[in-house]
Amino acid sequence: MNKIVYILLLTLITYGSRAQDTVRYTGNTIVNVDYHHGQLSPVVGVHSQQIFRANREHPELADGFGFTYNHAPMLAYWNNTFYVEYLSDKVGESIPPGQTLVITSQDGLNWSKPAVVFPQYKIPDGTTKTGHLGVAKDLYSVMHQRMGFYTAKSKRLLVLGFYGICLDGHDDPNDGLGIGRVVREVLPNGKYGPIYFIHYNPKWNEKNTSYPFYKTSKDRDFVQACDELMANPLMMMQWAEETDRKDPLIPLHKEYKAFNFYHLPDGRVVGLWKNALTAISADNGKTWPANASRAPRFVNSNAKIWGQRTSDGKYATVYNPSEFRWPLAISVSEDGLNYSNLLLVNGEISVMRYGGAYKSYGPQYVRGIEEGNGTPPDGKLWVTYSMNKEDIWVSSIPVPVTAIADAHAGEVFNNIPPGKELDKWNTYSPQWAPVAIEKAPDGERCLTLKDSDPFDYAKAERIVPASKKLLADFTVIPGQNNTGKLSIEFQDEKGSAAIRLTLDSAGRFYTKAGYRDKNIMNYEAGKPYHVILKLHTDTRFYTVNVNGKDVLSSLFFAPVLNINRVVFKTGDVRRFPNADTPTDQDYDLPKAGESAKPAVFYIKSFKTSNY
Repeated sequence: MNKIVYILLLTLITYGSRAQDTVRYTGNTIVNVDYHHGQLSPVVGVHSQQIFRANREHPELADGFGFTYNHAPMLAYWNNTFYVEYLSDKVGESIPPGQTLVITSQDGLNWSKPAVVFPQYKIPDGTTKTGHLGVAKDLYSVMHQRMGFYTAKSKRLLVLGFYGICLDGHDDPNDGLGIGRVVREVLPNGKYGPIYFIHYNPKWNEKNTSYPFYKTSKDRDFVQACDELMANPLMMMQWAEETDRKDPLIPLHKEYKAFNFYHLPDGRVVGLWKNALTAISADNGKTWPANASRAPRFVNSNAKIWGQRTSDGKYATVYNPSEFRWPLAISVSEDGLNYSNLLLVNGEISVMRYGGAYKSYGPQYVRGIEEGNGTPPDGKLWVTYSMNKEDIWVSSIPVPVTAIADAHAGEVFNNIPPGKELDKWNTYSPQWAPVAIEKAPDGERCLTLKDSDPFDYAKAERIVPASKKLLADFTVIPGQNNTGKLSIEFQDEKGSAAIRLTLDSAGRFYTKAGYRDKNIMNYEAGKPYHVILKLHTDTRFYTVNVNGKDVLSSLFFAPVLNINRVVFKTGDVRRFPNADTPTDQDYDLPKAGESAKPAVFYIKSFKTSNY
């Protein structure tokens, strides 16, 4: 073969191979948006916890302000502490006033009350925007930021925000015409240093803004940390939407949103944006291809997607794999490019209690811990997100990521080492309906589901080996028999229930039998109930024994091929919203800030086996 032709062919082959080198989804699992969980199989051991619950009627129970639009959380782990930053508007998206707050935790379980880190900012009267007819008068800024934290080489942690301008309800805070980006240092004692502007947008400077420029700080290490930040092109890519569209700090001037990145083993950088846009940089983010492309077979709409390397050396993306903002799912890759599965992280949608502009339903705008911003010692993948743009949540995802139970359940919670009791359990834990290990009245540690939330519920779920003939053995103590509810569902891998047992607020223990309920017995407050349930999916038949007495023989209310999980929850099945629900809710729910009469259920043990 002619040497020149050979070299040309080799070049074309190499180019073609690299041209195909992109993030892609190679699996065959897709979501069904008729279900909040998308009919996805859950990752074993995910713990999802609400760390902020909005409350307009009782702001002292929330943020002290009563703001009900809370969104776009960011996450860092520094000084043995989790930091979650989020932005907050009074009622709806980008409707002033706005501010940014931070919530902290040293263990990922107990979280502080929110603290204002960037307060409401008064826009000078008479401020205008090019191409907009509005004029500012008694107007406050709104916050908008795609980047929250930066850990400098000196180990100093910076927290950042952006003051944007919305002259009316249809104006855009990230059009490049806002005021500028602010920064302050997070101090080791948990307090914060002074607020500075780190970067101005056109028309704004030290003379017409309310905080000093960072260069005026006498703390040389702080100034150096800020300089270091702005010299990092991967950090600057996160500023793209809010800065001037021609800002030389930004490596790629495109209308792509919500940049996220991670490094491949060969040193190249994968970039991810909304709508599953992706590109690869070969020089650590200094330059990018002229155009990003949609990651093949990734399904993602106008919501954020998060990608990172996990503690086992693999990669994960966490996102809403639909045209809606539910469910929240995870996909895993061996090489950071080919993602082969799709599993569930959070398949719940809390009731939206407060209406507001652009308040989409679902767990959304997910963010994890960016490279360099800390590594929690548990090796888990931690993410934060908003629910309905109203409440703030975190989820811890065990690594390695799996949806398969390695053995049947065998938990006697009082006998398990403290802190390990729920390793195999999935929990959904709102602030007013927490799931935790607590002592029952007899002093023994139990899986405890409490509920005083009229709009949400507690849920604990145990994945078990797929079974056609399953025996489930558990003991539950209801703390009362005149309020609350506990349902126990036996579900398949897609979350379809075949059996539902219920302890209701009238002291009844019953089962769902087709359209109707079939009474089993009445129950008493404070009394242990040892339940043994045997089922057979082929015959659709099951029996229930309570405290040594056979009390029920019945048929499944719906057929399934296998039982894969057992779910304990303190509420009813939720099917609202659905794919046809109008996106914007313009009404508040009655008594949205009020609690319900508390209920508690203690689960002393849970065991399964095949028979």
